[in-house]
Formats: sequence, C-alpha cells, structure tokens
Amino acid sequence: MDILKWHSRFSTDMRIKYNSNSTINMYCYNVKRFLRHFEFEKEPKSIPTQKIKEYLLTFKTFNNRKQNLCAIRRFYEMTVKMPHKIQSIPYPKQIKRLPLVIESNYLKETILSIENLKHKSILMLGYSCALRVGEVINLKIIDIDSKRMLINIRNAKGGKDRIVKMSITLLETLREYFIKHRPNYYLFNGQFSTQYTQSSCNKLIKKYLGSEYHFHTLRHSGATTMLENGTDLSIIQKILGHTNIKTTMVYTHISQNLIQQAHSPI
Repeated sequence: MDILKWHSRFSTDMRIKYNSNSTINMYCYNVKRFLRHFEFEKEPKSIPTQKIKEYLLTFKTFNNRKQNLCAIRRFYEMTVKMPHKIQSIPYPKQIKRLPLVIESNYLKETILSIENLKHKSILMLGYSCALRVGEVINLKIIDIDSKRMLINIRNAKGGKDRIVKMSITLLETLREYFIKHRPNYYLFNGQFSTQYTQSSCNKLIKKYLGSEYHFHTLRHSGATTMLENGTDLSIIQKILGHTNIKTTMVYTHISQNLIQQAHSPI
C-alpha cells in the first residue's frame, strides 16, 4: 500500500474540513498508524471490515478506541469514499461517570494563597471562568477586555468563539501578574517559548491541589460553583460553550446545594 499517498490525501481533506491543528494532527496520526498496520494490503478498500474491528480491539482504553474509530471513519468517508465499509462498526459504549469536582471554599482559599503570580493567575482563570486548559494557554493579551470586564475565547472547541465574564478579583490578579512578568503576545509565556504548555498547567494542579486532579477539574468545579451560586443553567451553557444544554445538565447531578434541597420520603 502507498501509505504516503493515502496519508497525504487524508491530511488535505482534514485541513479543508477542520480549523483546529490539534484535531487535524490527532486524526492524521491515528490514520497513519492504521495504514502502517495494514501496509501489506493492496489498498484501504481491500481491508476486510472484520480486520478493522480486530485492529480496534488492540486499543485497551475507551478513549483510544473511540479516537481511532473516529479517525478511521473520517478516512473512509472523506478520502476512500467508502463510508459503508465501517458503518457496521459501533462506537464503544462509555461508562457514564460524574465529573470530579473540588469543594469551592477549599479551592478558593488555596488559589488565593498561592504566592507565585503566574501560577495563581492560571489556576484562577481556569476556575473562575471554567475554561479548558487549551483555552487558557491560547489566550492572547488582546483577548482581555478590561473595560467591559470580559475575556474573548477565540477558536475554542468546535472552532467556536465566545465571551466570558471576569470578576474584579481576577482582573486585579491579572493586572498584577502583567506588571510583574510583562508577557509577550500570549498572556502566559513558557520558560523557553512564547506559550505556556498544557502539561505545565496540569503540573500546577498536581502541585497545589493534589495528584488525583487535572486541569479539567477546575472547569467542572467552576461550573458547579456557578450553579450553586444561582446562575441559570442556560447562562452556564453559554459560558462553557456547550452546544447542547444536556451536556451542561450533568452539573445538576453533582451540585451539593441542589441535592440537599431534596426531601427524603421518610
């Protein structure tokens, strides 16, 4: 099989369809690995569906299996033009678990007590605005609208833009951080680059909050705190950038305030 030819065609199709480099890179990486696995087949269309199923079973975790199936589906739909070949392969069924959250008072006290201004600003942003880690590190200086107390989140998940509100505490912390560190272009510069990294952000979570948490825990915790403070669910949906409010409704299942309002039948 001419792996380079098929991978190049798929890469072109992906760049036409998607804007996110991380999405393109992930799909292309998985398809390249798939093609290498079947390098002795004549063409992608000659690979039996059963063999594709067996290939997917080599991935032990749900996320890896789902990611690879999504990439292979796109490959056969967009590039090979044989969508029917993989339509019989079902998506892996995920066990639905409630997101992990951190108690709000503990989280607020911990973040406010951090002496390192950069670390404090990053964690405060993630929690206060319920941002994804990629949204934090992609923030540019020009995205901070201090006059309107807003932050512009550009080209987020799904290629969508949105705005989120800043608190006075967050704005004052960011101003203090900016005066001290004078970042260039991106709001948070790395040690040897103009942009902070996702892995560095997650290391901050481990350092200040605990090894069992990751940066997305701040997003879940921020959304839950907003709900418990009385913010309407539809507003939280817009803040988080969810397309479907059903995705946002998961926070009603983990809000202690809402659960405690329930009256026991006995």
